[in-house]
Amino acid sequence: MILQMRGIGKRFPGVMALDGVDFRLFPGEVHALMGENGAGKSTLIKVLTGVHTIDAGTIELAGQPVAFAGPLEAQRAGVSTVYQEVNLCANLSVAENVFIGREPRTMGRIDWKRMRARATELLKSLDLDLDVSAPLAGYSLAVQQMVAIARAIDIDARVLILDEPTSSLDAGEVEQLFTVMRRLKAQGIAILFVSHFLDQIYEISDRMTILRNGKLVGEHLTSELSQVELVAKMIGQDLAELEKLHGEARPFDRPLVEARELGRSGAVEPFTLTIHEGEVVGLAGLLGSGRTETARLLFGADHATGGEVAVGGAPAALRNPRAAMGHGIAFCSENRKRDGLIPELTVRENIVLALQATRGWTRPIPRDQQDELVQRYVKALKISPADPEHLVGNLSGGNQQKVVLARWLILEPRLLILDEPTRGIDVGAKAEIQRLVAELSGGGMAVLFISAELEEVLRLSHRVCVLRDRRLVAQLPNDDELTTEVLMETIASGGAR
Repeated sequence: MILQMRGIGKRFPGVMALDGVDFRLFPGEVHALMGENGAGKSTLIKVLTGVHTIDAGTIELAGQPVAFAGPLEAQRAGVSTVYQEVNLCANLSVAENVFIGREPRTMGRIDWKRMRARATELLKSLDLDLDVSAPLAGYSLAVQQMVAIARAIDIDARVLILDEPTSSLDAGEVEQLFTVMRRLKAQGIAILFVSHFLDQIYEISDRMTILRNGKLVGEHLTSELSQVELVAKMIGQDLAELEKLHGEARPFDRPLVEARELGRSGAVEPFTLTIHEGEVVGLAGLLGSGRTETARLLFGADHATGGEVAVGGAPAALRNPRAAMGHGIAFCSENRKRDGLIPELTVRENIVLALQATRGWTRPIPRDQQDELVQRYVKALKISPADPEHLVGNLSGGNQQKVVLARWLILEPRLLILDEPTRGIDVGAKAEIQRLVAELSGGGMAVLFISAELEEVLRLSHRVCVLRDRRLVAQLPNDDELTTEVLMETIASGGAR
């Protein structure tokens, strides 16, 4: 065994990120670290490499206790990490990136000839024949990933951590990376692999460790755990079963938004989807399946590279969010702090932002009109404290989410896109938001609802669209036969029901 982590605990303010987690890694294996967003994967990697100090537990490397002061110290001990966003200098040459900080020297000067020769030799061992004197920026992201791996293994890596290395690669580039990983594995290097693509996990990994909500769910041989079982363990089945809120199934005969072969290269494959007036359509799938990317295309936040959209039967060019808002489409982002709220502004100022944007900044909303609108939605959504002049950054997560909802509801949208609207909020606020979605649907508003909690999707949706590996693989009516087990099987199987 090359790495042993026992009873790892890490707490951040208000959050137990890791709670008694065990993890082990053997030489010559590819070990997948699995879990949904917030499961603790990134935190485990960061405590291993010294980005964070552990609050509890022990770490041993090759049988010796270690406590790295940072990634550089971990790297010197043979633990190298290649992140999803390649951490290299694109303006420097390939050779300079491979040897940055470790340049071979003669008489105190950089030996450029020796450095380029060694870089060429190293990359050829990874089946890459490159001009190592050329700037890294001139090469594809896949090649840049290989350069980062070459740098990692040249420092005598015993443990190589690959954190989402395939997220921006095409199928051919992924296969090239896997060929290199198999070669490194044969050389005895232990590889910790993080990916949200299940097919890739089952193709390349030998074992997997599954985390959920900061706790260890289990360690399994990949060959002995089915994809359905993996999905169940990642999502968890210990959530309380809730009654459905969407009411009796009924035909929806008035299409509102019709997307035909809409897609964005590298983000989500072309899909066809119709959302009707008064219908709640749920998007289900694991993290990285393309849920948010689909929502952003329909809101014009990302530019589609193909396909077309009609709203109310008429062609609609959703070139940007302003155009989407003009067609009555609103979007509550998954990351309310980054994309939704301005914490330094008051509740009132945050709520009226979208309405003011539709009017333009040269036509300010009169203060008495602001007060009337804001008071109405503060009361309707039970925002607490009920003071419109309270700084929104000082509210709880649930009340912050209600402020974002109020901002869009003021516009009376025809389609409301909700991306993880109940994540990170308390049970009471979650129930209120769920009931609000049901009420809006009953009043004729269409809702596109995204949640990692399958029970929540089933509770609210009239129809569930399943995504996997950035593809829309199934559209299922939410009838009595549709259960969380069926949904998990559909996600795992890629569309079969």
